[in-house]
Amino acid sequence: MKAIRTFTVRPVLADSLAPLDRLASNWRWSWSRATHALFASMDPRLWDEIGANPARMLGALGQDRLDELARDEEFVARVRDEDERLTAYLTGDRWFQRLEGDKPAHIAYFSPEFGVDGSLPQYSGGLGILAGDHLKSASDLGVPLTGVGLFYRAGYFRQSIGDDGWQREAYPLLDPYGLGLTLLRDREGAPVEIALDLPADRRLHARVWVADIGRIPLLLLDSETPSNTDEMRRVTDRLYGGGGEHRLLQELLLGVGGVRAVRAWSELTGRPAPDVYHTNEGHAGFQGLERMSELITHDGLDFDVALAQVRAGTVFTTHTPVPAGIDRFPRELIADYLASGLFQNLDAARAIALGLETWQGGDQGVFNMAVLGLHLGQHANGVSMLHGEVSRGMFGMLWPGVDSDEVPITSITNGVHAPTWVHPALKAVSERAWGDAHTDTHDWTDHSVVTDAELWGVRQQMKGELVAEARRRVAASVTNGSSRAPSWVEDLLDPEVLTIGFARRVPTYKRLTLMLRDPERLTKLLTDPERPVQIVIGGKSHPADDSGKILIQQLVRFSRDPKVRGRIVFLPDYDITLAKDLYPGCDVWLNNPLRPLEACGTSGMKAALNGALNLSILDGWWDEWFDGQNGWAIPSADTASNDEERDDAEAAALYDLIEHQLVPRFYDRDGGIPTAWLRMVRHTMTDLGKKATSDRMVRDYVERLYVPAARNDVALRADDFAEARAVAAFIARVTQAWSRVSIASVDSSGIPQQAQAGDTLEVRADVRLDGLSPEDVAVELIYGRTDEDDALDREHSVYRLTPGAGVDGVTTFTATLPLTVTGTFGYTVRVRPAHPQLVSPVELGLVTYAS
Repeated sequence: MKAIRTFTVRPVLADSLAPLDRLASNWRWSWSRATHALFASMDPRLWDEIGANPARMLGALGQDRLDELARDEEFVARVRDEDERLTAYLTGDRWFQRLEGDKPAHIAYFSPEFGVDGSLPQYSGGLGILAGDHLKSASDLGVPLTGVGLFYRAGYFRQSIGDDGWQREAYPLLDPYGLGLTLLRDREGAPVEIALDLPADRRLHARVWVADIGRIPLLLLDSETPSNTDEMRRVTDRLYGGGGEHRLLQELLLGVGGVRAVRAWSELTGRPAPDVYHTNEGHAGFQGLERMSELITHDGLDFDVALAQVRAGTVFTTHTPVPAGIDRFPRELIADYLASGLFQNLDAARAIALGLETWQGGDQGVFNMAVLGLHLGQHANGVSMLHGEVSRGMFGMLWPGVDSDEVPITSITNGVHAPTWVHPALKAVSERAWGDAHTDTHDWTDHSVVTDAELWGVRQQMKGELVAEARRRVAASVTNGSSRAPSWVEDLLDPEVLTIGFARRVPTYKRLTLMLRDPERLTKLLTDPERPVQIVIGGKSHPADDSGKILIQQLVRFSRDPKVRGRIVFLPDYDITLAKDLYPGCDVWLNNPLRPLEACGTSGMKAALNGALNLSILDGWWDEWFDGQNGWAIPSADTASNDEERDDAEAAALYDLIEHQLVPRFYDRDGGIPTAWLRMVRHTMTDLGKKATSDRMVRDYVERLYVPAARNDVALRADDFAEARAVAAFIARVTQAWSRVSIASVDSSGIPQQAQAGDTLEVRADVRLDGLSPEDVAVELIYGRTDEDDALDREHSVYRLTPGAGVDGVTTFTATLPLTVTGTFGYTVRVRPAHPQLVSPVELGLVTYAS
């Protein structure tokens, strides 16, 4: 007989243990080694059984054991000490509080998924893990940020692998109370509910769960409420569980409902309204339309002024270089929802236009959420240097006439939260050596602080834990808990063997099975009698992606061949919990996507912080941080004539690197220790420890995007939105006039036939402004070295010309430029709109070049 609902009943805590409630309900325990150890010590076996979650632990432990602990003076003292440390963490000044100058009062951070801990499965892959790490580092740095997402009752699926190697999905329901979440209530104690008006007289309600992520509140909207019909209750049933209208309802709830939830939260807590809104990928793009609707309805602004105000304070991060990864909805479906009264007083036709693919080759019958995000976000970025470049090419059509390298999408490379991902044993070494477990200031290359023997010892300990966990998981999967595991499971993997890890989501472009390209050669590497290799693999395919499931099936079937069984292992149900064993336990982390389709790929960063070396295609973060000493780069076969040829070439390069570089370096020993290997490990941990952390990433967001966005938001909002009105009027004026703006002529003088460094170039440009003033535009000299096609180098320079007299509608602009660049030199002149509130010179996509 199956229960229709389950929930957690907690025992009563003695006064001496009362702080456990607060410690359990703040997810800082997930990255605090001491707090984690405190709860685990209450009953280590039970702690593992319940999934290492303090709220569940308090519900499962039993009154007798809690009463016993209340009489344990040593344990009570530990509880008191941890509570005091949490208080100091939550209230003390941190990096952000010491940051000088103007800074945001409150940042609202929207994401469709958050990967905080394995016991809170509200994530599917890198996007969610990144979001969780973003919140944790914002907390550690004291950044006043609020996370906004959805609470999925079944989370993402649990994966099992059948006898046929096929992925199977299960969706166990989650009890939010048992996870340590708190229901947001109003001052009378009633649950706060958000409501959205939908077509066909439907109404979508949502309650708001609050998860305290250190100092950061995470608001999770949940449609499982008595106010909803059965149809509406299913909106937040599972993460990415449906397409079409179901997905649209989730994104409306996230964006529109999320803004309303933040408003309610701010009012109840006294926190200032956000001055910066950050949308992590396009899923939350409707938040901008909701804010425009507020400004129009409550502040009397028109559409253009509201758009200028919203854009000023919005940051948009794109995470996908794959067009198929962008959510797109039928235009008619969006029109139905905008006509339902969801957004008050918002011009539906103009709002829809913000998301349409209006460029040549686009589909104007489609509403594109990334396009909406870019139109509503004045500040936009990709998540690695290469991904920023790819994004500028991918979305350059939104800025016609602008060179791709000037498209206003910058880059902030992702990072990972070191306190979460660095193994406790390695943290202990850090604390012994340097007094703390932070990674960005430690010099692991100093042998006098950490010896090779100590470093190799902890690396072997971590690998041993991975081997034990792999055997446990495989035993559970092959027996399904019903019988004794076969004897071969006991010999699965070997802590002494070079171990390569590979784990991620399984879309085809990540090429899970590239390693199987030449099965005979791979088998030879795995089974070498003197210097073998072993590979540990994890990954989930989207439930609707049969092509990804086929790749998993191929890999699983190969791994079950008795010839290689035990040397290549697929571990089911890859999640945060497994990842925390997998990254530290591998010697090498493998990543072989189709370049440049990996936006960042942070799994390799997590492995690197634990002392693993990367073996990767030069894509994502590896493209900018590979230096020849922190791992190996798999050459990309960019000149291949087709995908088959490319895969063959890159797989062969992969095998060559393993056989001729990784294997000798790992197995060459000095007194039993691979000293040359450890030199690379030390360099990796030191160099990437400074760069690959989410602390560095969040500081970059604050200084490069949040501070400018807050400054612009405040400036446009001042004096009853005076500057917002001025910006909107400016945009309307220059947009209307631009088709008639032209450069009538360009003359230069001062340069002899054979120019030399030190000569002076004098340039005069006559520009027709068609009623615009010289202050409305910037006329610029673009100059630098040129190639054989007379194209200016990407590292060109820009010099602004000075306006002079205007005669018969033509204004003369002049510049005098000393020549300092030697070699083949060229220049051109362009005119563009100029306004102090424009973040990018080409933000409006209005640029006219001299012909």
